[in-house]
Amino acid sequence: MIGSGAVREIPVPKGLGEVADLAPVSRGERPVWLALGADGTISHWDMAAGDHEPVATTGLAAEPDREPWAGHRCRRRLHACGDGTFAAVVNDYGRLGEVIDLRTGRTTLALDNQGGHEETVPFSLAFARHRGRDVVVHRTAWNRLDVSDAQSGALLTARSHAAPADERARPEHFLDYFHGALYVSPDGRRILDDGWLWHPVGFPAVWDLDRWLEIEVWESEDGPSRVDVCGREYYWDHAMTWLGSARVAVEGIGDDEEDMRPGARILDTTRTAQGDLWRVPTAVEVLAFEGPSGRFFSDGIHLFSSGDGDGNISAAGLSAWDPARGELLGVVPGFFPTHHHPGARQFVEIAGDAVRVWTA
Repeated sequence: MIGSGAVREIPVPKGLGEVADLAPVSRGERPVWLALGADGTISHWDMAAGDHEPVATTGLAAEPDREPWAGHRCRRRLHACGDGTFAAVVNDYGRLGEVIDLRTGRTTLALDNQGGHEETVPFSLAFARHRGRDVVVHRTAWNRLDVSDAQSGALLTARSHAAPADERARPEHFLDYFHGALYVSPDGRRILDDGWLWHPVGFPAVWDLDRWLEIEVWESEDGPSRVDVCGREYYWDHAMTWLGSARVAVEGIGDDEEDMRPGARILDTTRTAQGDLWRVPTAVEVLAFEGPSGRFFSDGIHLFSSGDGDGNISAAGLSAWDPARGELLGVVPGFFPTHHHPGARQFVEIAGDAVRVWTA
């Protein structure tokens, strides 16, 4: 098995309160967690040392009147940049969010994704590092993402559609696509977007962040680096993760929700074939294997899944897989983590007034 030792249960410090969400960060050389309390307090929490320190408070509105979609309730989600200088609190399956400078507690950017079936996706947001500064990628319309400077809130991807000569035609660069959850590659250079398009089909896509910010402001719509990952009818907002700078793992084997089997598809986004949609290149699938289910995580080498195995008792818990061969390497039974800290190699499951922790 990858890693060793038992799952440890760590009480949540009384001053921390109820934990609504966690985000991994590194303070200097020490990996710690940011914790979002149910009361809106954001704290640094060193689980190993047992120390916690409140650093900011969010005043984000809760959007309480939303109806759940496919079992997903609108809920607060915490994101953070790598060193924990900036955090974002957003309403997954809602419209609103904010970026906060944790050094001052000041809100640097108020977020509004402007709606448009927002109840079908987590709030599209991810932090990245570009040319020495922290930037935040975020949804500003159902079919538009933007990048802003995390410190100043300045928009870095200003663009507008020119009116077409034929008023019945769509403007150039128009994207018929509902943006979803965002994942930044480990090298910080590429964006993976778990979005969908009508009728509906889940269509995750990948493109280059540097090109977007430095060369082609329409890169996220139809730039030359954009690659479709795969297409699955009525199937999105499921597990996926980067396995490195090129390969991604997506949960579910099949092309339609009705025929989906639990498992993982491994796709190389640097090897492409001609796609049918918009004539955009499509990633090449290098392997598919049954077994992984639930949430996906990766340390850059292994694929970890946190699911019940759908009847496969040997995979009921946190499971480690070799994504090059599809081999199950081991299981931490009965442990279903919701968060992963790559720097600390920690997997964490929030369990009421405690967290359960296992180290790889």
